[in-house]
Amino acid sequence: MVNKFFSALELGLKIFLFWTGIFFLLRLSYIFFLREFLSEVSAQEIFTAIFFGTRLSFQTSGIFTLIILLANLIGKKFSKIITAILIAATIILHFAAIPFYKQFHANFNQMIFAGLNDDFFALLVTFIQEFQLLQKIFVALILSFATYKIAVRIFNFPSFHLNKIFLLFVTIFLTNISFYGGGLNWKTELNFENIGVTKNNLLNESILDSFQAIHRAEILQDRIVNSQGLNFTADNVKNLAKKISGTNFDSENLDDYLKKSAGGAKIQKPKQIFVIVSESLANWTILEKYSELHLADGLKNFIANGAYCETFLPNGASTVSAVTGIVTGFADANLYLTTLPESYAEIFPTAAAPQMKNLNYKTKFFYAGSATWEKISDFTQAQGFEKFFCEGDIKNKFPDASGNVWGVDDKFLYEFVEENLNLQENNFCVILNTSNHAPYTVDLQAENIFDDDEKIGHCRYAERELCKFISEMQRRETESLFVIVGDHADRFNTEKNPSTYERFCVPLIIFGCGVEQKFFSKNCAGSQIDILPTIIELIAPKNFEYYSVGKSLTENIFGVNHLLFITKNFIGNANNFPLQAEKIFPDADVKFDSQGLEDYINFVRGVSFWRVKNGKILRD
Repeated sequence: MVNKFFSALELGLKIFLFWTGIFFLLRLSYIFFLREFLSEVSAQEIFTAIFFGTRLSFQTSGIFTLIILLANLIGKKFSKIITAILIAATIILHFAAIPFYKQFHANFNQMIFAGLNDDFFALLVTFIQEFQLLQKIFVALILSFATYKIAVRIFNFPSFHLNKIFLLFVTIFLTNISFYGGGLNWKTELNFENIGVTKNNLLNESILDSFQAIHRAEILQDRIVNSQGLNFTADNVKNLAKKISGTNFDSENLDDYLKKSAGGAKIQKPKQIFVIVSESLANWTILEKYSELHLADGLKNFIANGAYCETFLPNGASTVSAVTGIVTGFADANLYLTTLPESYAEIFPTAAAPQMKNLNYKTKFFYAGSATWEKISDFTQAQGFEKFFCEGDIKNKFPDASGNVWGVDDKFLYEFVEENLNLQENNFCVILNTSNHAPYTVDLQAENIFDDDEKIGHCRYAERELCKFISEMQRRETESLFVIVGDHADRFNTEKNPSTYERFCVPLIIFGCGVEQKFFSKNCAGSQIDILPTIIELIAPKNFEYYSVGKSLTENIFGVNHLLFITKNFIGNANNFPLQAEKIFPDADVKFDSQGLEDYINFVRGVSFWRVKNGKILRD
């Protein structure tokens, strides 16, 4: 019995060393294949990342060792099956992690859970066409088989006949550092929250092996599902609402604090209003330092003759967050609004469509993709849009319309809008395009766009078609107002290691009907929940009552989303208190209103969460 025990310990040591070696090699491979994202890093930093990553992977190696040893108690055949499964899973995830980083500048994160709610078929086609999924799985399986053969030989290697006391000591030591994630105790423990040991994002992300990265995503998603960090009481919400709204009354009706009175129209009331939510339209494309790429020449013309907020955040990390923010006026407060029954039980008072209807507009939503994506048809109509048009409608009109699994090409979407809009009516239209989304399938040569980089080519195509649409609608109806905003950024940058500002910000451009930059606050900043109140403050008559969580950019100086806060000069993590900010502009003032910003963050999140989940009554 004693000999069997120590034989098991020796087998465990072999298994542990095997997995440690595997994660070491995969980490080297990860850094090598993503080396384009390394810039101005030293050999010391690379060594540090590998060292910390190896330590953290001791935990994963320890768990796998325990699993295989327990399987071995059942039988060697079962142990081999478990080993094969673990090896295949490890290598396949490694192959997936590389394109994931290229897309999201991160190892596996919460976006994997967003993907579970997305269109599975469209995602599958995207992975096959854009990332060669089938070929990579084939290579991964061959590599897994070869690795499995090596593992079996190592595990069956003759006994080392190690000293029993030494073997016991080594086992206890490795068990300890496995438990504490490469540390000797809780004080030196490594986890996903303390891996930022280098100044390079790729190196920091490489410290997490695929399983540790998924574990991070799971914990963060669990915080969202269980609303950790949003444990506001009714008094918390009331006090925040009173403070931010500047009211002096006391009410148990949350909606009373969200009620606003318009200051009076600043422009002639437009007959047509278009809110164009453009796929992956990032603010960096407009910055002067990237002007030689000519990605936003047309947009710059609109900016010169309209109003532009350069410090503007998307409502979340994905398109659906943009949709929910613009449609409902609620922040991305750890709620997946398109799937919640509360979104279908009532029209929220902050919703865009009914309030624009009160201003005598017909409300329409045009989407280039499928009506079933994120339940977008049901959701937008449940929140008051009178008409919804999608890919099916467009293809009925244009049977030969080209596109990809996410929707028809932008030119067909805009042409459909042009031909299916009664300009004798006052219309409020939200338009959501998809062409600048992988897989990149627009025939760029046929569109007379020639560029070796298909992402840049698609970016130019999307911008060109958007500008053509605006010009055409202006020609048809001069009394038109255009609101242009990106759904999100963080999918495409020419910089391998962009600043937080360049990575995440989207532009907000309002053009037409005499809109001028002077209408915006000098220090304006905001997010997509601020779009509706901005429109209302530009066009509504004095004392028109409306409801919003966000504020008009005629006065707003703060923006916040699920991850970040932004002001005119600063951007930073909105989830770490006390708030720490990085400068957007080198010559920015070093001061910002930390307390006011913290109150605003808690207000936006707390009120959005409470109003959806608990209704308008402020009682615990």
